[in-house]
Amino acid sequence: MRYHSPTSFDEAVGIAAKAQGVTRFLAGGTDVLVQMRAGAVLPDDLIDVKKIPGVRDITRTPDGGWKIGVAVSGAELGAHEELCRDWPGVVEGMELVGSTQVQGRATLTGNLCNGSPAADSVPGLVAAGATVTVTGANGTREVAVQDIPSRPGKTSLAQGEVISAINLPPRGENAGDAYLRFIPRTEMDIAVVGCAVSLRVDGHKIVEARVALGAVAPTVLLVSDAADALIGSTLDDAALEALATAARAACKPIDDKRGTVEFRVDVAGVLARRAARIAYDRAKGVSK
Repeated sequence: MRYHSPTSFDEAVGIAAKAQGVTRFLAGGTDVLVQMRAGAVLPDDLIDVKKIPGVRDITRTPDGGWKIGVAVSGAELGAHEELCRDWPGVVEGMELVGSTQVQGRATLTGNLCNGSPAADSVPGLVAAGATVTVTGANGTREVAVQDIPSRPGKTSLAQGEVISAINLPPRGENAGDAYLRFIPRTEMDIAVVGCAVSLRVDGHKIVEARVALGAVAPTVLLVSDAADALIGSTLDDAALEALATAARAACKPIDDKRGTVEFRVDVAGVLARRAARIAYDRAKGVSK
């Protein structure tokens, strides 16, 4: 195995473009190092991006949004008070990844690029309308987070491309988001179902909404019918039932030892209702 420690993303993608065999990028390492130890992945080239300037930074963008470096850990994310106020649902999704020790290393970008349909941080990013900056041999491009996972364990990134930043849009006024999951145990388990909701209100009426589901399809789902059920409502019982119905209809889960198809479909509707209520209360300033 060849270990590389580039000092720029251009250098990193140059190494990746010339590499032969299996290539992996290393930011936090909580996925790739475990896979290496288990023998599931044995890279020919391991490209460590942690020495690239800015990869540990969380910064405001000129439009009021956020740029999150690819090596920012879950612990660092949760300690950033302004980001937590703007996007609590995004942060709480990442905070559910692993133990306290894992939080010191795990990253949003690594969780996304691992390609798991049950990744806890991804539904919140999708509901937020987040994008990633992808750097490759031909420069950079912006890609919606929901377009990065292509199937379990795989991404849409081309050979030699790497995510160089995560971008969250401006939060603005009267808006809130939330992420919830169901797991068999009380902590440190893989989501059986996950749901994120982001919305904005004008008075009591919801004027914008995005709903994302995890662990119920090969990739995280952005469910437009669920969002439509919320928009124009005051989150009354009819809207919540329409939301749950749309969430259940979007599910394409599998049966496995952690949950049946029927169970996952039912729980998706339950979590959508609960996450929408939390996001609505946050948008109205009722809860944190």
